[in-house]
Amino acid sequence: MGLLKGKVAWITGGGTGIGLAGASALAAAGAIVVISGRRANVLEGAARGIGGRVSALALDVCDAEEVRSAADRILAEHGQINILVNSAGLNVPRRSWAEISTEGWDQVRAINADGTFYCIAAVLPAMRRQNGGLVVNIASWAGKHFGKMTGPAYTSAKHAVVAMTHSLNMEEWSHGIRATVICPAEVNTPILDTRPSPPSHAMRARMLQVEDLGRTIRFVCEMPPHVCTNEIILSPLWNRSFGATDPAAEG
Repeated sequence: MGLLKGKVAWITGGGTGIGLAGASALAAAGAIVVISGRRANVLEGAARGIGGRVSALALDVCDAEEVRSAADRILAEHGQINILVNSAGLNVPRRSWAEISTEGWDQVRAINADGTFYCIAAVLPAMRRQNGGLVVNIASWAGKHFGKMTGPAYTSAKHAVVAMTHSLNMEEWSHGIRATVICPAEVNTPILDTRPSPPSHAMRARMLQVEDLGRTIRFVCEMPPHVCTNEIILSPLWNRSFGATDPAAEG
């Protein structure tokens, strides 16, 4: 057990991918972890798999009232929320300007941007009362750079997450509240399956892996309270944004 013993961490999107890796890393560091997502069975299996003081709380981050109720339940059970990790996110297959629908736009923005805002708003009153807290937002390389691969909805939503993070630091530092935005390039997670052309296994093997993000989340959470890690940008050495090609075609 490490520096986070007794700290309460709430992680959205905690059943799979980056959220699950973050939950595992924080639980290993001694934190009390609550994982949230829309699929109760997936969350419960993830909590059992991690073990320790990890519990599941199903919710839809697009529903502001559900989010507030979840925060209230965590506070009623544990008395505090020290860490919020916003990892819930998705993209749609039909994502280019030529293909995206208003429904697709709304879905992507609702989960990636609105859901992040709802969760932050739900924990801020408690963090202010505690005079301390940490918010970790998982954005994307697409939140810092522009490219066609992710589409306008996802790119704009992740830029919004970056902006929210920095505005939170500007306004809430006097309450001891810190925020970090993590902007990874391609990560080998289930979201890749929703791409118009899912990458090959060889390509996925050379991307960032979820364990890399788990270690990054733990690093941020273990920094002392006087340190604000405003932003972290990660990419694989093999970065397709820089022109890297499919390893299967490299001969």
